[in-house]
Amino acid sequence: MDKKQAADRILKLRSIINDYRYRYHVLDESTMTEAAADSLKHELEQLESQYPELITDDSPSQRVAGKALDKFEKVPHKYPMISLADVFNREELEAWVERTEKLAPGHTREYFVDVKMDGLACSLIYEDGKLTQAVTRGDGAVGEDVTLNIRTIQNVPLRLRGSSGIEHFLNGRTEIRGEIVMYKDDFDRLNAQREEAGEELFKNPRNLAAGTIRQLDPLLVAKRPLHFHAYDMLREDSTELTTNMQAYEVIRSLGINANSVATTFNNLDTLLKFADEWDEKRRDLKFNTDGLVVKLNDRALYNSLGTVGKTPRGAVAYKYPAEEATTIVKDIVISIGRTGAATPVAVFDPVTVAGTTVQHASLHNADEIDRKDIRIGDTVVIHKAGDIIPQVVRVLKELRPDSTKRFHYEVELERQYPELEFHRAAGEAVFRVKGQTSDAMLKRGLEHFASKGALDIDGLGSKNVVTLVDAGLVKDFADIYMLTKEQVLELERFADVSAGKLIDAIQAKKNPPLNKFIYGLGIRHVGAQTAIDLANNYKKLDSLGTATYEELKNVNGIGEIVAESILAWFVDDDNQALLAKFRQLGVWPKDVKHVGGKLSGKSFVITGTLETMGRDLAAEKIRELGGTFQSSVAAGTTYLVMGAKAGQSKAEKARKLGTEVIDEQQLLEMF
Repeated sequence: MDKKQAADRILKLRSIINDYRYRYHVLDESTMTEAAADSLKHELEQLESQYPELITDDSPSQRVAGKALDKFEKVPHKYPMISLADVFNREELEAWVERTEKLAPGHTREYFVDVKMDGLACSLIYEDGKLTQAVTRGDGAVGEDVTLNIRTIQNVPLRLRGSSGIEHFLNGRTEIRGEIVMYKDDFDRLNAQREEAGEELFKNPRNLAAGTIRQLDPLLVAKRPLHFHAYDMLREDSTELTTNMQAYEVIRSLGINANSVATTFNNLDTLLKFADEWDEKRRDLKFNTDGLVVKLNDRALYNSLGTVGKTPRGAVAYKYPAEEATTIVKDIVISIGRTGAATPVAVFDPVTVAGTTVQHASLHNADEIDRKDIRIGDTVVIHKAGDIIPQVVRVLKELRPDSTKRFHYEVELERQYPELEFHRAAGEAVFRVKGQTSDAMLKRGLEHFASKGALDIDGLGSKNVVTLVDAGLVKDFADIYMLTKEQVLELERFADVSAGKLIDAIQAKKNPPLNKFIYGLGIRHVGAQTAIDLANNYKKLDSLGTATYEELKNVNGIGEIVAESILAWFVDDDNQALLAKFRQLGVWPKDVKHVGGKLSGKSFVITGTLETMGRDLAAEKIRELGGTFQSSVAAGTTYLVMGAKAGQSKAEKARKLGTEVIDEQQLLEMF
């Protein structure tokens, strides 16, 4: 987007983020999940990075959190409680490492790592070993005095323990920082009790912990099972603690809980292996976490780097793939399933949710679109957990462009399917193709699937298709591969020889050419030649199935209407189930093999972000032209392609190995 569009988007993002932070940090209300808020903040930071002249002092990217509540006494922090900058992948983590190395070259790097707790940040102040004050983070500079409430938490010592070798920490001022959390089991138990009593359920452990600490009555706080987990320790003499790992050891010796998960690493490879392991294991933790905290273990080095804006240079938060994110609806297409049901599908700018790239989601029906008022151009919150199909949770109407219009379902049906008529039965939410039954559509589709232009299955003509469907033996295309000779022999039209021939003919076409299979699927507007173009371009059915709307439009011979139709077919739930069934039965088209090409003998590695295409598409193009795509630079790698926001570690390695470094434009010229 240009500068004017960016300025407008930035203003809207700031407004919604500020509102979220105020409600989340001050009022303990949650207008969206933290993952969705992180996604918006990440977008804001990217735009401000692209247009630094648009950054203002009051931008959410330049501050820590919300204001302190008036109902508690405000307390200035002696040392600001600053927040961490987020990184979301290896390349962003590598870029952080490179920045620290430039600022302090020659130092040996050791990284301290702990799980990032999802709780309420709080600082405990001990004078000569006795708890004198507890202060919430507040806005980072000024917090709230919640001492009486913190004293009710069982694992917060009212006096620090003394132990051999650390007696001096019981003298003077000691500040312990950490998170107040509620364990997942305790949260579930409380909600079960409330459900039984007919009371409104709590939303999540973090909100409940924060809300509890801000209760004016300590007796109520005492009834809630809260826990304090420390993550830092501050003393007047900063040289008393040389490393963050030592700080954890001292904290535990003083009688305060610090996570046993915390450890140190000397290189990023082992650190990232640890991060991958805990992406799975974190679900077994007592509390919720959405990532790791990565710090320079050397506290003197950490302190020497200082801060940039409101974040320390010596630490970052490595965030795991969120189960919620925000994206923009680019289009709404309507898919016609095998039963004739018309299902609307939202097409997004690709966004990573729960570790996978999501670019579309079912909107279910016309009523659902009206209820959520989803429009083309809207910014929406997407939720996806594990293998669950992505869902549009809600629209962020504060970011809605003025030009958006309500989506009129019947008008769109007429525009996208001018040759069809639709009706909606009384009491139903779904529009269906008028005059078509599911059996009639299946018979017509299966006949096409078996035709000469498609899979060319001998013996599976119109009459035999009708016989099989009417007998209830075939309910979808994949069912033909489950037929047995004994089943077919029971039908009037078949004898021993003809039944055997039909079964053999079907089994012989379990791995057809890709273009034949694509054509046989009966995707609207995809004829035999278009199927060839798609097969030659994508080489694999999986690659075609994950292609974006923009990518499809750029394939020779495929315009907006065909791209829309292909996308609608692949996002339909029934069609996805059909493909899964094919795969389970061992029915799958052959990949298109490309021999030779202008890039034959050359190998490529891509780092950073390409502006004209996704990395996967660039990799397919390289392979299509005979080249080899690699994930990392090695001896013999021909080219390293440097995209936008690329880290320098791969470039440095490429130079050492004699690999030629090129930019995106040079790669496109090779294509």
